Amino acid sequence: MVWMTVFHFCFDLSHFGYWPQDFRADPFWTVQRTVIVSLFLFCAGLGQAIAWSRNVAWQRFWRRWAQIAFCALLVSAGSYLMFPNSFIHFGVLHGMAAMLVIVRCTAGWGAGLWLAGALALAAPWLGAWLLSGPAAAWAPAFNGGALNWLGVVTRKPFTEDYVPVLPWLGVMWWGIAAGQWALRHRAGWLVAGLPKAVRPLVLLGRWSLSYYMLHQPVLIGALLAVGWIVGR
Repeated sequence: MVWMTVFHFCFDLSHFGYWPQDFRADPFWTVQRTVIVSLFLFCAGLGQAIAWSRNVAWQRFWRRWAQIAFCALLVSAGSYLMFPNSFIHFGVLHGMAAMLVIVRCTAGWGAGLWLAGALALAAPWLGAWLLSGPAAAWAPAFNGGALNWLGVVTRKPFTEDYVPVLPWLGVMWWGIAAGQWALRHRAGWLVAGLPKAVRPLVLLGRWSLSYYMLHQPVLIGALLAVGWIVGR
């Protein structure tokens, strides 16, 4: 959460012209973005492993899922106001909403989750090869807005955040697989206490969705206020 906040603050600085950076192509930024999203989805899978082990009811699952889906719609609406030509139509929250249902339904696969995760990670590259060759006639359909959320594309859509089901479902599958393994063999890892110095960060984990939704409006509002004060 802290890393994400710093990343987004740097993005906002660039967007408002204080510190221009190439967030779309510079590996310094694209690699960070990949790692941050991977941590998000791996932890989401890990959480599902704990929920599965505690027999959390579907009713509770759907209540949390509805919160995520609603926030995804808010992200789309908010990003449309700021970036009408590249608004977020399938970002990290949209992806999580879709993937959480799949992961919940497949939680009983056991060790097969590792293989499923590996196949999901490889699927976009195999799909891109097929759509660039033997199945090229299908490329426009998979690249279009109706299907590009799957992640089997030959070109990425122009959007501010893009987290399709493939390959990212593989990361969440590995998260739940790792969580189930830890619960069986290293349960202490998941209940160990944190050093006192970092305990306040626990709040970010407990209120992760609320923090995710609020941190950018606060950062953007602060930069707009600074711009107004300095007359920029």
